Amino acid sequence: MNVLVLNAGSSSLKFQLVRTDAVMCDAHTDQKLARGTIERVGGEAVLTLRTAAGIVVRDTAPLRDLRAAVDYIVTWLASNDSGPVIGTVGDIEAVGHRVAHGGERFTRSVRLDDSVLRSLEEVIDLAPLHNPHNLKGIAAARAVFGAQMPNVAVFDTAFHHTLPDHAYLYAIPYQFYRRHKVRRYGFHGTSHRYVAYRWRELTGVPRDQTRIITLHLGNGCSACAIRGGDSVDTSMGLTPLEGLVMGTRSGDVDPAVLEYLGVKEGLSASEVDNLLNKQSGLLGLSGLTNDMRDLLAEAHENDDRRARLAIEIFCYRVRKYVGAYLAALDGAEAVVFAGGIGENSPEVRAKICSGLGWFGIELDDAANAAMTSGAEGRITTSSSRLAVWVIPTDEELLIARDTFRVVAGVEGRFA
Repeated sequence: MNVLVLNAGSSSLKFQLVRTDAVMCDAHTDQKLARGTIERVGGEAVLTLRTAAGIVVRDTAPLRDLRAAVDYIVTWLASNDSGPVIGTVGDIEAVGHRVAHGGERFTRSVRLDDSVLRSLEEVIDLAPLHNPHNLKGIAAARAVFGAQMPNVAVFDTAFHHTLPDHAYLYAIPYQFYRRHKVRRYGFHGTSHRYVAYRWRELTGVPRDQTRIITLHLGNGCSACAIRGGDSVDTSMGLTPLEGLVMGTRSGDVDPAVLEYLGVKEGLSASEVDNLLNKQSGLLGLSGLTNDMRDLLAEAHENDDRRARLAIEIFCYRVRKYVGAYLAALDGAEAVVFAGGIGENSPEVRAKICSGLGWFGIELDDAANAAMTSGAEGRITTSSSRLAVWVIPTDEELLIARDTFRVVAGVEGRFA
């Protein structure tokens, strides 16, 4: 089945075309036919498009909305000058959508219909920065392909529906959970689920014996404690703001900070929320950038104190969560790094692991240094009591697989 995967943002659209089925999934032989990003939708959009043959197209086009962006992608796939990726538009057999928040109702991927869409509109309040754009992407795909095309929603929150109540409830009056569903939902679930699946594939450990900590470290960051293949705790909460230090998000702060800053700086609640989400994290600490690569360069080349401080706080927060989740799991077999930073920064991985020697982590420096640019494998010595792995995440592949499973009616837990 050829599945078009869409991830819609406020003014951007990421896509990937994946050929997959049950056999290809089990053999890990899914074919990624094309992928790309369209940015600045609503004006003169900037496009970066790639085929499996290595052809890269960089261009601009006037795209007024997401529907125009989806239409452009479909036309390019079927008729680009460098050689079409598909024969006709009809070769696309289903569309899979990344949806940030499924609330408590959606605990697995579902086929989209009017009833599901109404339910998704009801949880917009839980993800006002993400779900509205995801819904616009769904509407765009339905408009371009027509009602006959299967559309499937894959939720970032779904993997975390197995959290026990002692992990997902906040210590606030219980009535607010009952009235407004204020609780920890967790995000990056598609990434954590894929990484856990891939670790089992690489190690041969059965799902019910899996006990690992996965770290998705990029511009957005989260940790997840996984037992028996299920998420039992995660660092993000009601929103993606809670937890680890991120590119522009603060992560954990004393809730009193919100009112304190509001009074001292004359900021409204929404302005404080914007500050914590878009002006904090690595950017706020360093005053320079939210890009870890640039911060590492500044720390080494210019000995920038605030760059070094931002890196240290980032790594320290991750290290604390690893320790907490080792306690929550009563030990683990592995810690797994994923995400742009987790996959590509040996220095950050080493800094995080350097304070975890008591747990039996012995890093293999050579293996760690070699693990970049899509490589996967173990980066600890054979005698290390707790293994550390690097496994590149592939959320788009998992969305494609889930879309196939839902459309084909195939049951099972494969990723």
